[in-house]
Amino acid sequence: MKKSALQKARAAYQPKLPIVLTGAVKVVEGRPTESVADQEAIRKLFPNTYGLPEIRFEKNPTPGAGKPVNVGVILSGGQAPGGHNVISGLFDGIKKIHRDSRLFGFLMGPGGLVDHKYIELTAPIIDEYRNTGGFDIIGSGRTKLEKKEQFDKGLEILRELGITAVVIIGGDDSNTNAAVLAEYYKAINAGVQVIGCPKTIDGDLKNDLIETSFGFDTATKVYSEVIGNIQRDCNSAKKYWHFIKLMGRSASHIALECALQTQPNVCIISEEVEEKNMSLNDIVNYIAGIVTARAAEGNNFGTVLIPEGLIEFIPEFKRLISALNELLGAHKDEVAKMNTEELTAFILNNLDKQNIEALNSLPESVARQLMLDRDPHGNVQVSLIETEKLLSELVGQALAKSDAFKAANGKFSSLHHFFGYEGRCADPSNFDADYCYSLGYNAAALINGGVTGYMSSIRNLVNPAVQWIAGGIPITMMMNMERRNAEDKPVIQKALVRLDGKPFQKFAAKRDEWALNTCYIYPGPIQYFGAADVCDQPSMTLKYEHTNK
Repeated sequence: MKKSALQKARAAYQPKLPIVLTGAVKVVEGRPTESVADQEAIRKLFPNTYGLPEIRFEKNPTPGAGKPVNVGVILSGGQAPGGHNVISGLFDGIKKIHRDSRLFGFLMGPGGLVDHKYIELTAPIIDEYRNTGGFDIIGSGRTKLEKKEQFDKGLEILRELGITAVVIIGGDDSNTNAAVLAEYYKAINAGVQVIGCPKTIDGDLKNDLIETSFGFDTATKVYSEVIGNIQRDCNSAKKYWHFIKLMGRSASHIALECALQTQPNVCIISEEVEEKNMSLNDIVNYIAGIVTARAAEGNNFGTVLIPEGLIEFIPEFKRLISALNELLGAHKDEVAKMNTEELTAFILNNLDKQNIEALNSLPESVARQLMLDRDPHGNVQVSLIETEKLLSELVGQALAKSDAFKAANGKFSSLHHFFGYEGRCADPSNFDADYCYSLGYNAAALINGGVTGYMSSIRNLVNPAVQWIAGGIPITMMMNMERRNAEDKPVIQKALVRLDGKPFQKFAAKRDEWALNTCYIYPGPIQYFGAADVCDQPSMTLKYEHTNK
């Protein structure tokens, strides 16, 4: 395989570890835990893995001899920068336990476990992928592990290969699957541990002990570089408004982080839209007001950042989406047999007047996407909805009717962008390279500690890597019950942007200034070599959340 100059240089990078993981460790148990909500319901569903204690690792002055362990690893869900380093850290960690330990990668996600498709990951393979982006070492997939037949089928290959631990690298849904798998294998005494690692660029898998999900740092730096480039072009040409949609599924963490890094004229935060009960017209009028104010100063250009999941937070559409989810989930067998015309008629005949009005207020293409396009979990595929074009079109219509805009001799020309896949497989930043390697190495320590149903946790992340705190938290601790496909399901609770949190407060204090003035920052590309303040900094979100600065 031919490599670029950067790939060759990055292959030599040695990720930094928390000092506690550089030698033998011992498990120190903390307080027993409970789920973030719906405690009784979660306890009943996870009787064998509920209420486990937090775990922290400390140096072990009297380590015993390690035993060989065979481990399976799965990459689940969408890609995130640093996944290869999690696997590299896991490989090095189990080899440190015993040189005869072996690592098997299941191909194309959880489906590889069920279908018995795997490869053994040896040192030459691992060395090809250190500090690289992507999930191509074994591929990823979105098969949900939720049925007994799947668990039993997977157990066949685990026993055949002598695998006694499985590490699932994924987001909230994937780690929910890990919790369910851990509970089942514990209940039947299968002798298989299950450990999760927190992956998602969306930034919505976090809590007090999972400070950030891996990939968020790199992805937001990639997007911020491109936003900065657009803003430089915008400030040069002085004639376009750029509407930029940013990946992030539901939560607005990516949009907020990119706003903090680049200082755009407008950034919509979905959680604030919901909190303030803002309608689509309210959002349009807010943007149009800023366009008009800038036009009055002779600035007929600007940038607007839009979170991917915005439409789900606008009250009239949130009600509509909830009604659609319930309707389609309750009749999924019937719906599966309908053609497009039959399904459309079925939906319109079963929605109330208020929801039909909301549906009719949208362009036909968007309305069709809400009704017809669903992901495997039954959710609206918000990434397919061109919210950036919808908003720019409606803003243009509002400005055409605006006397104030005409009086300012304003001009409005819009361009559209969607940044998502561009950041998911980038080479990880130094922060993500270190963090991911530590997560994998720490997962090996959890396996050696004999626990199951835990997520690898590395904390104290705003400090140098040697000061990071290593340990694990029970996955059930993060769970609550949510409505999915017209059924109540246990899932890891998504962490949305907190409007009382420091990152949003920092943004809110500055956005009026950024709106009227041209305060753009141009972050430039990720730097891998050089001073620590240029190369090793975590995201601004993480800094604001965990420091007083």
